[in-house]
Amino acid sequence: MEKSCISVFLLLVAVSYALAKNDGKRDTKEVKETKPKLPQTLSRGWGDNLIWTQTYEEALFRAKTGNKPLMIIHHLEDCPHSQALKKVFAEHKEIQKLAEKFVLLNLVYETTDKHLSPDGQYVPRVLFIDPSLTVRADITGRYSNRLYAYEPSDISLCKYISQQKLAHTFRTDECLLKEQ
Repeated sequence: MEKSCISVFLLLVAVSYALAKNDGKRDTKEVKETKPKLPQTLSRGWGDNLIWTQTYEEALFRAKTGNKPLMIIHHLEDCPHSQALKKVFAEHKEIQKLAEKFVLLNLVYETTDKHLSPDGQYVPRVLFIDPSLTVRADITGRYSNRLYAYEPSDISLCKYISQQKLAHTFRTDECLLKEQ
């Protein structure tokens, strides 16, 4: 009888130990799964050294009060075209320097302002708004079916637009877009 009690006792201890060990593993997994993600910066990878606005309303306010043009980039995180343009935009030193002259906003959602989708809602799409808060529908890319679409190969076009068209229409106290 004594041997059977000891055997049952040892069996209970072994089962309890095994269950406690498994519970500890489950807790570790749960902690790893529920670990909060690091907060994403407003740049969303488009240029961490640039100053980005959080909302469309804030961007409009900063454009008007700072007498600076506003550049709005519509994109999606899971869109390969958006990701390709983001990579080139973020890595191109001249574009990053040029972008400092703008109030910047990148949106992963559509706004309620229909002026921001004059030819439809697609991504990536880049629109400009002047300091008088007029959407510059005349500043377009090279595509006739997606007027405000740009691709990574369009970086030289973006530079040209910024240096020529925008320099004439978005003048501030200093020349906005000096050639370096």
